[in-house]
Amino acid sequence: QVQLVESGGGLVQPGGSLRLSCAASGSIFSIYAMGWYRQAPGKQRELVATITSGGSAVYADSVKGRFTISRDNAKNTVYLQMNSLKPEDRAVYYCNAEGLLTSDYDMPNDYWGQGTQVTVSS
Repeated sequence: QVQLVESGGGLVQPGGSLRLSCAASGSIFSIYAMGWYRQAPGKQRELVATITSGGSAVYADSVKGRFTISRDNAKNTVYLQMNSLKPEDRAVYYCNAEGLLTSDYDMPNDYWGQGTQVTVSS
């Protein structure tokens, strides 16, 4: 069993900062990429940022320069530092583990966390 547990969401004023964390636990051999997606009310889930085990990161244009993704491979944990938050960043943020192997002979699978709410409001 693999679980992804997010933390760090909450309410923040515009211009403020939050740091999200997501720890993957269970039988994990390797994870190709870990990342964050978000879903605002009435909208589709969208990519925020992802990072590979080698450290290559991809960001949505809407968050470039404001958000920073990082990863601790030894802890199977991914972080999202969110600065200069805007009301339009309000959403449920979901952690994703892409290409997770539970053993070296396993087939890769993707896993999702349960989501954490981020609200940006004055």
